[in-house]
Amino acid sequence: MKCKSLVLAAILAISSSSFAQGAYDFVVEDIRVEGLQRVALGAALTYLPVQRGDTMNRFRVTQLIRSLYSSTHFESVEIYRDGNTLVVSVEERPTISNIVFEGNDDIKDEQLQESLDNSNIRIGEPLDRTVITSIENGLKDFFYSIGKYNADVTAIITPLPRNRVDVKLLFEEGDAAKIAQINIVGNKVFEDDELFKQMELSFDKPWWDFLSETRYQQQTLSGDMETIESYYKDRGYLQFNIDSTQVSMTPEKDGIYVTMNVSEGEQYNISEVELVGDLLGYEEFLAAVIPLSSGDLYNQAEVTYTEDFISKYLGRFGYAYPTVTTIPEINEEDKTVKLTLSVDPGKRVYVRRINFTGNTITADDVLRQNVNQMEGTWLSEPLLESSKAQLSRLTYMEDVEYETIRIPGVDDKVDVDFTVKEQPSGSFNAGIGYGDATKLSLQAGIQQDNFLGSGKRVGFNVSTVSYQKQAQITYLDPYFTIDGISLGGSIAYSEFDGGDFGVIQYNSKRWSVGANAGYPINEVNRISFGLTYSSVELGDDNTRYEQTSRFYDQFADQNDPDAPINYDSFLASVTWSRNTLNRGLFPTAGSSQRASFSITTPNSDVNYFKVVGDGKWYFPLTRNQRWSVLTRFRFGYGNGYGETNGVEQILPFTENFTAGGADTLRGFENNTVGPRGVTRIPDAFPSPSPTGVPIIRDPSQDSIALSQRSLGGNAMLLGGVELIVPTPFLEEEFDNSVRTSLFFDIGNVWDTEFNYDAYKDLQVISGSDPLADYGYWKYYRSSAGISVQWISPMGPMVFSFSNALKEREGDDARFFTFNIGSTF
Repeated sequence: MKCKSLVLAAILAISSSSFAQGAYDFVVEDIRVEGLQRVALGAALTYLPVQRGDTMNRFRVTQLIRSLYSSTHFESVEIYRDGNTLVVSVEERPTISNIVFEGNDDIKDEQLQESLDNSNIRIGEPLDRTVITSIENGLKDFFYSIGKYNADVTAIITPLPRNRVDVKLLFEEGDAAKIAQINIVGNKVFEDDELFKQMELSFDKPWWDFLSETRYQQQTLSGDMETIESYYKDRGYLQFNIDSTQVSMTPEKDGIYVTMNVSEGEQYNISEVELVGDLLGYEEFLAAVIPLSSGDLYNQAEVTYTEDFISKYLGRFGYAYPTVTTIPEINEEDKTVKLTLSVDPGKRVYVRRINFTGNTITADDVLRQNVNQMEGTWLSEPLLESSKAQLSRLTYMEDVEYETIRIPGVDDKVDVDFTVKEQPSGSFNAGIGYGDATKLSLQAGIQQDNFLGSGKRVGFNVSTVSYQKQAQITYLDPYFTIDGISLGGSIAYSEFDGGDFGVIQYNSKRWSVGANAGYPINEVNRISFGLTYSSVELGDDNTRYEQTSRFYDQFADQNDPDAPINYDSFLASVTWSRNTLNRGLFPTAGSSQRASFSITTPNSDVNYFKVVGDGKWYFPLTRNQRWSVLTRFRFGYGNGYGETNGVEQILPFTENFTAGGADTLRGFENNTVGPRGVTRIPDAFPSPSPTGVPIIRDPSQDSIALSQRSLGGNAMLLGGVELIVPTPFLEEEFDNSVRTSLFFDIGNVWDTEFNYDAYKDLQVISGSDPLADYGYWKYYRSSAGISVQWISPMGPMVFSFSNALKEREGDDARFFTFNIGSTF
């Protein structure tokens, strides 16, 4: 309207010139543009469809004004004639200096800015006030759609010097209208309460039902209407219909009444199912496997499933865009329906090119190694879905999506575009510290699952504290061969001095070198084989525990019982793993299982075996999977086999299982759950004889001392349940990097070789807890609490606040624990 008035004003201005209508036309000898500030003269002249020597007339005036307005640079335009000089007087639109959002809670700043960008409202651009008005109205419509009928959006334009303006969008969202009542009119087959259970919207819910949605949202109501329609049609009511829907509000605009008028109709049975069209020779197979058959009650869900199944099945053979249409023929007399499925497979589609975007670190070749769909072959939806799943399971991928792009002018070829979002794939640690127990400590290390974007896992760690020094290098190439065979290895060295730490009283030096190779059975199953050589020197500090003495005695030199013992071993292992998780880090659906068996070869100095397994299952509770339940378990058992020097071999205590801490039992200090070390003290006193030789008295009068911390055991069983919830105060976009969960942990570590009867009647003279049957698995511990996990740039961090629900006397329970480098 404003543009029309300006054009009219310009025409009137020219018409009011001193020359008559017949003399209106004139030849332009010169052009003068007035009012320019930001727009250069040369740029302005490019929008003028008039040059010197042209004849000016009414049509060209109109054309000139329209051209200047279309440039979006000018607020107003006026045209004058000064003799034979054409004068163009303009007022430039102000330039946007800043954009501010205030009061918006339901819409993020990024979404608002994206909406403004689409309307060319951005900093540095000229301001079009008419667009601002349409944006105000569009935002109001959005708030109305989510039930905020009192919401208001106001654009405040503040003029600044040099023809600039600040734009502020001021939001007054108000409270969303609650659903006061939902009425369904016309239903006789199903009661209201049964239909209400199918709906996401609800009303009159108790305060504790915080998952129910009582706020009115237009989109949610539309979804509920589709759900109710499906509920009827899935039960044979083929002609069910929602005739009308009325939505009214209270005068205060804080309550919504929803009324749906429905026609249920009659139930229909299927009289016949016929497949027609080009089925590519698979008629018999499809007829045998589809769930529709004559005599069954009509079910819309099964009809939809059948259409999807046929489409996906044909998609396996490259027919990516088949058309499957179900044509019902209703017989009102006997209430039956004949279903004719018309199939048009279309053309077979081939993949021309597979493209990747979003990978700033990871090389394209690494991503292609995880894609099952090949270029130049048929387009297969199952292969694309499995490719997406494999990419999503990479620990350095946060999100993966794909789309097929048809090539213009070619109806049998497409490009596949994968869009990925990367995330930190490793951890780095470095520091220096001092403690009463650890004294001076230094540490540095790096673990990278995507080293230099190659997809290879490389780790290097060095640390030194008063009781331990260690260094380790690990390497794994997941795609050593094009078939997906992996190859890796490790080299490690460590020294441990238990005397400085006051826990397990032994000294050791150990170095090892190992290699492993993995082979994919299929997309989700994998088997790996490994072989590790270890050399251990184990010292004795004369404070032996009963459990460790059994191991020392196998190798001790009778002539020098205090000398360190040395043993070498070759440990062979086989591991099976299965993974259907939807993501590598912070999954919300799917499961993973892993089982391994390792055994030292008979030519090793120590002969033992270990069996370890664990599993995790995720069950989403909501459609967006922000609420999910995780159940998990872990078990382990190890023991010796064969004899050494006539002594039956046992599992080396250095290989014992331990529990406590972020990876096992939260709420307990690391590695403190399980059997204590038992030291037997003989009942002896100096003899009155001149020789001074001690006299050993009745062993039943011996006493025992218990260590403060666990020595671990050869058996382990752990489990837990977690409720994964949205992290408070964080938006949904951070769900892949921050996770909050409520957990319950339970488990125990025990020693099946412990002989409780040999010690149960002896007096405990040292230790913080009484002697327990360390071979009894039922002495479990449990804890509950809240855990927050963060994939930080330095690596995974876990913060846990927990309460020990079941503990043994002497356990080191901790309310707060902090861990770097591992997540559940």
